[in-house]
Amino acid sequence: MPDHEAAVREAVAQLAAALLAAVQANEATSGTPERLLDLATTAERLGVTRSTLYERVLAPGRLRTIRIGRRVLVPESAITEYLARDGR
Repeated sequence: MPDHEAAVREAVAQLAAALLAAVQANEATSGTPERLLDLATTAERLGVTRSTLYERVLAPGRLRTIRIGRRVLVPESAITEYLARDGR
């Protein structure tokens, strides 16, 4: 049994090292998580009222959003994409 135990310990150590390396590599490439903005902040960033945001931006699906339950959130990159696409 001691031979099996040593082999298992070595395999677990190798697996742990591989997982740690993978996590560190992912953190290095992904950077910080993207910030999600509520609709009031999004409207402020776009320089429109919330009503305009709903009527002209969200309704036609021109702005990428994320739904979490009943909340609608907008990734910061979606605002940049929207502004670049619509020429503001």
